[in-house]
Amino acid sequence: QVQLVESGGGWAQPGGSLNLTCKATGRPFSWYNMGWFRQTPGKDRDLVAAISWGSGATRHFDSVKGRFTISRDNPQNTMYLQMNRLQSADTGVYYCNQVTSVLDAALNNTWGQGTQVTVSS
Repeated sequence: QVQLVESGGGWAQPGGSLNLTCKATGRPFSWYNMGWFRQTPGKDRDLVAAISWGSGATRHFDSVKGRFTISRDNPQNTMYLQMNRLQSADTGVYYCNQVTSVLDAALNNTWGQGTQVTVSS
């Protein structure tokens, strides 16, 4: 079982940038397809970006496409989410988790504490 810890959140102005980090311990991180999820108050967690374990193929969902970039460093057991041109709608708690082979949903319901992102002026 892999344990995941998210960090890097904080406050940013609209148009600003943040870089989130997901650090994995336990089983080799490189075995897993991974994704970043965002949860806003009263709503479900939504997958915003995902990356495959082998090819590094990525998927960015419409709400973040062109603004966010997911990447991973397998030897460092770390995944990143570079968030640019932030909008108030990006405010929420961000989580990382394993995702399915088609990069479209979480593979399990085990979640870390997440990292809070707040975008406001």
